[in-house]
Amino acid sequence: MTTTPSPKLNALSIVTRDMGAAIAFYRLCGLDFPDGAENEPHADVTVGGFRVMFDTRDVVQSFTPAWTEPAGGHRMAPAFECESPAAVDELHATLVAAGHRSHHDPFDAFWGQRYAVVLDPDDNPVDFYCALG
Repeated sequence: MTTTPSPKLNALSIVTRDMGAAIAFYRLCGLDFPDGAENEPHADVTVGGFRVMFDTRDVVQSFTPAWTEPAGGHRMAPAFECESPAAVDELHATLVAAGHRSHHDPFDAFWGQRYAVVLDPDDNPVDFYCALG
C-alpha cells in the first residue's frame, strides 16, 4: 500500500488591481514587506511560517488568460488576530482614518470575539478579532 503525502497549507495568494495600494493597506495591518514591493507585479511576505503572496491581475492573466475578477461577493477573507479588544478598535480606526472602508464596525460577537471588518483596496473583507474575556 502506498500513501500519498498530504500537502501542507502554507500560503495565501491575493490578486490585486493596485499593488501599491494593497501593500500600503497590509503594511498598516502589520505585514512587513520589503522596500520597493509596492512597485513589483508580485510581492510576498512570510509571517509565522505562512506566506502571503500578492500578484497583479496582469501576472495572473499571464498564466491563466481566461481569469476574471469574481463578481457578486468575496471568495476569501484574511483574518488578523489582535492582542485585545482595544487593539481591534484601534486598528479599525487607523485603517478607516487612512481612507479604507469599514465593512463592520467593531462589535462584540456572539461567538465570543471582538470583531471588525475593513475592506482592502480590492474590496476583500479583512477581519480583525480577539477573544473576549
